[in-house]
Amino acid sequence: QVQLVESGGGLVQPGGSLSLSCAASGISFSIYGMNWYRQAPGKQRELVAGITRVGITNYADSVKGRFTISRDNAKNTVYLQMNSLKPEDTAVYYCNAIFYQYDYWGQGTQVTVSS
Repeated sequence: QVQLVESGGGLVQPGGSLSLSCAASGISFSIYGMNWYRQAPGKQRELVAGITRVGITNYADSVKGRFTISRDNAKNTVYLQMNSLKPEDTAVYYCNAIFYQYDYWGQGTQVTVSS
């Protein structure tokens, strides 16, 4: 049974930081590309950041220089460090694991940036 479990969301003031984690089980984690998506109310889900199985990263323009994605294959975990958070970063953040036709999602964690 494949599980992706996100943690680390919460409420933070503008300019603050949060670190999200996604622990995977039931998959050969090291061969999967891992992504973080987010979905704000009334908006489509969008790709925030991705990391390939060899560690190549990519970011949405809106988060470049503020967010960092990383992975620890020994712990089957992918991370998203979010700094200089803005109110427009408020969304449910989802972890995604993908390997060819194998595509798995976590349940999401809420991030709210507000004073």
